[in-house]
Amino acid sequence: MRVNARLDEESQRQLEYLLEATGSGVSDVLKASLAHYYSAVRADRAPHLSHLLAFTAKSGSGRSDVSVRAKELLTDSTAAKNSGVRAERVRGAG
Repeated sequence: MRVNARLDEESQRQLEYLLEATGSGVSDVLKASLAHYYSAVRADRAPHLSHLLAFTAKSGSGRSDVSVRAKELLTDSTAAKNSGVRAERVRGAG
């Protein structure tokens, strides 16, 4: 795909800096920049707990109910952690 873009002065300075600093051509810098931006947007839009869900169905955890009760266990654990944090904040504030 061919791309034609108009850059403001700041964007042009940034592009020129990247060209000089990396020794790459315009196409390579734009491809790398696009890949970086794409990764950041994808990470931001991904479910925030997806990395935790990968562990809920693993065998060998010692618990036979984790995959069935994952949401409940996570909710209980988070609630217990947050209530402890709030108690510390209240004690520390006084």
